Amino acid sequence: MSSVIASRRYASALLSAAEEGRFLDQATEALGAIKETLDHSRDLVHVLRSPLINGDKKSHILEAVFEDIADDRLMIFLKLLARKKRAGLLPEIITEFRTLLDERNGVINIDVSSAVKLSEEQSKDLVNQLSKFTGKKVRAKMTLREELLGGVTIKIGDTILDGSVKHQLQLLRQSLSSGKI
Repeated sequence: MSSVIASRRYASALLSAAEEGRFLDQATEALGAIKETLDHSRDLVHVLRSPLINGDKKSHILEAVFEDIADDRLMIFLKLLARKKRAGLLPEIITEFRTLLDERNGVINIDVSSAVKLSEEQSKDLVNQLSKFTGKKVRAKMTLREELLGGVTIKIGDTILDGSVKHQLQLLRQSLSSGKI
């Protein structure tokens, strides 16, 4: 089974258990703290992914590192991952958990790149328009990219809406070089 499929299955199971057990908010908060710890500790991720360290040892490591963060129910899940030799997938499982939670809540993540810093009003207007366009609540990540020369590019999943001056100039160059004007 591929790691993507396994990560999604474990994340889905955790999400269902958290909803049924009425500890979704606590699990979401704890998983955020765990993800932050994993993002800042390459050694811990390396240990969790190492085939040389057995599941029991990984279980003890997870318990020692996250005992203050994870409650008993989440700790059971972490130990299960270690026993099933899936502890190395923990960062991916957390990412999938967040993705599934966003899907259930009707939230979509969008990356917006602009040539100049957008004002608060411009950002709000853009988010409102994107929300109407997608029919979902939008969580936008704004990035400044001066090489765009002007305009914005918007990435929604695998779709890119490119309204940058740089892109328009490239299209014009292609049209001129192919003689299609």
